[in-house]
Formats: sequence, C-alpha cells, structure tokens
Amino acid sequence: MKPAEMMDGWILPGDGTAVVRQFPIPKAGHGQVVIKVMASTISETDIRAIYRQHLGTGAEKYRNVIAGHEPAGIVYSVGAGCRRLREGDRVCVYDASRCGQCGDCRRGYAISCPADSRAAYGWQRDGGMAQYMLAEERDCLLLPESVSYVDGACVACCFGTCYEAVRRLDVSGDDRCLVVGLGPMGLATCMLARARGASFLVGVDVNPARATQCSQLNLADLVLDAEGGEEGRQRCLRAVMEVTEGMGCEKTIDTSGHPDGRLLALQATRRFGSVALVGEGNHMTFQPSNDLLHKHIAIHGVWVSSYANMEALLERLDRWRMHPEKIVTHYFALADAAQAYETVDKGNCGKVAVITSDEE
Repeated sequence: MKPAEMMDGWILPGDGTAVVRQFPIPKAGHGQVVIKVMASTISETDIRAIYRQHLGTGAEKYRNVIAGHEPAGIVYSVGAGCRRLREGDRVCVYDASRCGQCGDCRRGYAISCPADSRAAYGWQRDGGMAQYMLAEERDCLLLPESVSYVDGACVACCFGTCYEAVRRLDVSGDDRCLVVGLGPMGLATCMLARARGASFLVGVDVNPARATQCSQLNLADLVLDAEGGEEGRQRCLRAVMEVTEGMGCEKTIDTSGHPDGRLLALQATRRFGSVALVGEGNHMTFQPSNDLLHKHIAIHGVWVSSYANMEALLERLDRWRMHPEKIVTHYFALADAAQAYETVDKGNCGKVAVITSDEE
C-alpha cells in the first residue's frame, strides 16, 4: 500500500505500555462514516482493564484493536445509506456499537447490549487513538459549535456517564451532594451537579493532587482529604455530618470504585436519600439494615449514559456555557500517546487529551 493509505494507530498490549502500529486508513461501508479524529481523551477504565493488564471478559474483553473510546472529530467520508451526517460535520462517538434490537438498545443503552454483534470502540473494534476511525453513523453525536473537540471527547464517556448519574439521582437545588473520588469522573460530576443546581458540594479524595485540582477549579464548596484508610474515611464522614447538621447529603456519588469510598458515600447519605455508584471494579461491604434499609436509601448503579442522555448533555453544554475541557491538565500529540497513557496511569492528573490533528 502507498504511505498515504496508511495511518498510525495505538494498541495496548496489557503490560503497561502503548505501542504504535501502521493500519490501513478505513473506508466507509453502508451506514458508516470515516471520522478524521481531532482529539481523544483517555478513560481510566482503559488503564484499569487494558493498559496495565487485560482483565476484561465479555463486554470488557479487549481484542487488540486501536485503543481509545473517547474520540471526537470531523466526518471525513460518508458511506452509502447514511441519511443524517455529511462530510465536515463535527461529531463525537458513543462508546459502543449495538444490535439495535434488544431491550437495552431500544432504551438507548447500547453499552449493555448483550448481543454478540455489540462492539465497544477501543475495546472490540477500532477506536480513536489514530488519525482516522470508522464508526456507524447511528453511533455519532453532533457537536454544537460552542463545544470544542476536546469537550466532545470528554463527553463521549466521562462526562456522559457522570451526567447519567446526576440525572438518575435527579440532582437539583434541593440537594447537598457528596462526590467521592476527584479524578476526572469526580471533577465532571461536581461540574454537572452544580450545573443542575446542587446547593452544596463536598468532594473527597485520598490523592492530595486531585483534591488540590478540585479546590483550584472551585468545583466544590468543601474538599476533604481521605488519606489514612479507615481513620480517614471516618474523619470525612464526621466532617460531612458536621456540615449537614448531622443528617448527611441528600445525594451522594462514588466515582472512586474503592470499597472505602463506596462505604463513605453510603454512610454519608441522608435518610430517604440516593447513592449512585459509578466507579468500576473492586467490591463493597456494608450492613444492609443499618446502612441501607433502615435509612430508606436507594442505590443506583451507573454504567455509561444512554445515547439520548449523551445527546441531551451536548445540548446543555451549549446552554450552560460549560466546557468539559476545563478539567484537562495534560495535552499530548498522537505521536506521544505512550506518554499520555503513562501520565494517566500515575494518577496525579486531571483529564488527559491526545490531539490528533489541529487542521480541519
């Protein structure tokens, strides 16, 4: 093949490295578009389940495809049968392509489609850590003009998932909110909870760098340091109770995925309140009667957004004048994607963006 027909794409061998390889530039089939990728952000789920080692099975199984499930870019070419998108449209891409027939798909939650044909971008089919990517037209969401490519990439999973959580909890001005874990997901949750009117926000993390970023961005009214294991968790629980007159927060969201973080979120929830568990992995141990049943608490599990809610978020970003790019702390060129993954793996950062091209 001629060099012009090839592109660089990054794969994750599962040993803590990222490797660049040459791939043919894709061609659009029926109902498909080729996207010129402008930006991709890195999800911490990729670090947990692919980058360090290949942990996933089923829907999380990695098939040695081009990585990256948070891409945004320009429609470069359009295949036969496409009815909505045109060349030059600005889009981001939903996490997974779907069968379109099962109950989950009909509800808009392609991420949990159980069909064998379901394939997540960057996991089971080529993702956005390349100059170009192939996507189904139906998986693409149009970006408002006020939303940058990095904004759109952040929405494609991180902000979309967090928006699903705050919508599921119906966060409003009636609520004081606790966000446990102040990585990119936690920072996104703080921004979105505030946009929906949360009257008081508490953020918690064990990592001083992440707590500092939350404070510097003014994303929470109170930021607590949870270092110290069980002692740190108890200290944070007391602090939350103190600022809520001993009642706890009406809505709490755990993005840490850590057993201590999940327990803190549950125990800091007010009676008749709600908890959303967003962070992946690990386990959770609690006393059902004392921590849950006798307090009439509802627990919601959140795994990515529905297509409709992700589309609604893009509309609201324009209305709210909100830019998810606010939480990005590091930018890398596509040629330096290995360093980008390494930066995320160290954990002392906000969102990390890979800028694939600066020419539209």
